[in-house]
Amino acid sequence: MDATNHKFCIAPMMEWTDRHCRYLHRLLSRHVRLYTEMVTAEAVIRGDRERLIGFDSVEHPVALQLGGSDPAKLAEAAKIGADFGYDEINLNVGCPSDRVQSGRFGACLMLEPKLVAECVFAIRAAVSIPLTVKCRIGVDRQDPEFALRALIECCKQAGASGFAIHARKAWLQGLSPKENREIPPLNYDLVYAIKRERPELTIMLNGGIANLDDAERHLAHIDGAMIGRAAYHSPAMLTEVDARFFGGESIDIDNVIEQYARYVGRQLRRSVPLNTMTKHLVGLFNGRPGARAFRRHLSENATRRGAGIEVLRDALRHLQREHDRVAA
Repeated sequence: MDATNHKFCIAPMMEWTDRHCRYLHRLLSRHVRLYTEMVTAEAVIRGDRERLIGFDSVEHPVALQLGGSDPAKLAEAAKIGADFGYDEINLNVGCPSDRVQSGRFGACLMLEPKLVAECVFAIRAAVSIPLTVKCRIGVDRQDPEFALRALIECCKQAGASGFAIHARKAWLQGLSPKENREIPPLNYDLVYAIKRERPELTIMLNGGIANLDDAERHLAHIDGAMIGRAAYHSPAMLTEVDARFFGGESIDIDNVIEQYARYVGRQLRRSVPLNTMTKHLVGLFNGRPGARAFRRHLSENATRRGAGIEVLRDALRHLQREHDRVAA
């Protein structure tokens, strides 16, 4: 697996990194690697596949993140994902939510590295595209120095080629998913050490990366920086990723919003509700004159029944009026 393809990644985030979010992020960066929300293997096999894992071809490179603990079902779901055209399958061994634990997948699987390896082996046998694992450094009272290395060794032997490591432990009881993203201390040095010990593996670091400067510092030690909520809440930062990390050019955010508006129009004609697309724009203009009025107009109008493209156009006019006022 070419590690340069993972130099800058957007983390999979439940209810956030849907196909509309990913389309927007692709407009903001041509090179950033995108990940779907976690989708359970069972849902992929039995559910509405186009709704659950459908994506636009412009999203490449894009990875499908699967959740589950049944090797056969994960293999079947991975094959479906590969046939859909995904560039990578990523196995979730990091989500600490109660719902995920009750289904015996996510971070609780850190306690069962051999089962994870069985899942990896089954997926590897089913698909030829890259297979990666997203994990924590440990859970509960595990010693991360041993737990993380044990998981990586098992998964490497089974066929995983890369790991996205959230550099915190997860506490399966007593902390909410939000608290699990903030309270357990970060241990970047352990992730750096894993890369030194396993130079043949692609190692991506996740957790606590707030901006591009943070990402650049980490990239001196690992192959990829995986940023999550910071990129979602302030997506304009992605306009500088191509120039800073891939030798490309900065992206014009005004051109992006026009392209996204055309996308929104196409989706509206397919009866996609406006707010499912405009919610990803809320933080796009943070710090720019008129951003508050832009956000307020979307929040008050995009959820209305029958809301159309004019809602987005009117919100953008708030930005233009404030720009003109400041420039006068």
